[in-house]
Amino acid sequence: MIIELYDAMLAAADPAQVAGLSRFFKTGPGQYGEGDKFLGIKVPVTRVIVGEYWRKTDFDELERCISSEYHEVRLAALLALVQIFSHEGRSSRLAAPKDDTLRRRCIDFYLSHTDYINNWDLVDLSCYPLLGEWLLDKDRTLLYDLARSGRTLWERRIGIVSTMTFIRHGQLSDTFAIADILLHHPHDLIHKAVGWLLREAGKKDGDALRSYLQETPGSATDSPVPRYRQMPRTMLRYAIEKFPEDERQQYLLAEQ
Repeated sequence: MIIELYDAMLAAADPAQVAGLSRFFKTGPGQYGEGDKFLGIKVPVTRVIVGEYWRKTDFDELERCISSEYHEVRLAALLALVQIFSHEGRSSRLAAPKDDTLRRRCIDFYLSHTDYINNWDLVDLSCYPLLGEWLLDKDRTLLYDLARSGRTLWERRIGIVSTMTFIRHGQLSDTFAIADILLHHPHDLIHKAVGWLLREAGKKDGDALRSYLQETPGSATDSPVPRYRQMPRTMLRYAIEKFPEDERQQYLLAEQ
């Protein structure tokens, strides 16, 4: 019998880990991961399994995995998709001509299955190696649209976290612009994501981050209040985490 990615994941289930993972990913009533199911497989184990099986995983198998009721199987689908995209199908049943046909298919698959990308780890481990890499040399309106009008919390998070790839290439403007779109979003998971990406932008250019925080955002309803005093405290704390302690305290005390 041929063992595929889905079956390999099921075989790795560890019931002793289920309760802890369920708590960690907030699956209780009213929580952001409400109702999700776990097999009890930690991420390093999932990565090992994906490393063994991604080369013989086709899109039918990816469909089977991404639509699974189990969180870890959906993650395995996304990690396999990242591998296929990154390797452009080499040494895979999915081999395609050396153009962007396969990569485009990976992106289309990703965007058509965002309903299954329904927790922060599924977003953060997949979006920037896929969408970020794909959009490096393309128009990035898609990310602005996701941040502004994504159907779910997770699509909006994809909009900002995908800019990690741009930051790594020294391109910070999209991170700052999308952070503005999400500056007043009500959910803590967006606050953390935006703060995280601002912090990463600051590692590349601390002065650019300082300017962003201290400027007053321009809009039809201009406010004289600088960004750092408008943003949620969690977002600010994440953004300035790498600043010198005395500078951090100045921002935090002024924000109160």
